[in-house]
Amino acid sequence: MHEPPSIDSENLPLAQAPVSDEHGEAAPGRSEATSDAVANDQPARSRRREGLQAFQNSLFARMDAASSEDLQSRRLAVNIGGVLCLINLAEAGEIVPLSSLSAPMSVPLTQPWYLGMVNIRGNLVGIVDLAAQAGRERQVPDRDSRVLVFAPALSPNCGLLLSSVMGLRQLSEMHVIQKKLNEETELIGIVERYKDRGGTEWNEIGLATLLNDAAFLQIGR
Repeated sequence: MHEPPSIDSENLPLAQAPVSDEHGEAAPGRSEATSDAVANDQPARSRRREGLQAFQNSLFARMDAASSEDLQSRRLAVNIGGVLCLINLAEAGEIVPLSSLSAPMSVPLTQPWYLGMVNIRGNLVGIVDLAAQAGRERQVPDRDSRVLVFAPALSPNCGLLLSSVMGLRQLSEMHVIQKKLNEETELIGIVERYKDRGGTEWNEIGLATLLNDAAFLQIGR
């Protein structure tokens, strides 16, 4: 079962302390106005949090309910440093918001694209920036960043840094394309390329393929 990841609550702004006038008396109106502004902003923030949680709950529910046939025809759509990628559901473990994790523990004498190790539910998971590994710009963490943990059947414990998660896609709505490789900035682990009905191109990344690629496994300098 895919357990919906926990979402860190946004830090709500604190009401400012009353500003005193020259006689040491609290200046009227400022504290009340700030408190009112915070109170008025809280419903909007709550709706945003609920919307994000609902999206992730829906995504994981669909992944859990997928039959073996669905696992073959559906893919998890993600953004890796600006490259649109597809992940086989059978190879995907859980998806964790980067903001919910402690900063990765750096490992000495490793490649710059190996971000370090994080503790996810008691398991140490090594995080890789696949875009940086390919020679692209490093992904800049933000509120949409996620860590995709490999399925338990795959080992060792690895995770990919994602710029964002985009939901599920049906392969039946795409067709296979041939595209000239750009070896200088090509993501490793690509097993197939597709174009959807809207003309958007996708690269399918095989997580099992990555674990058999020496370039992915060689994290030492």
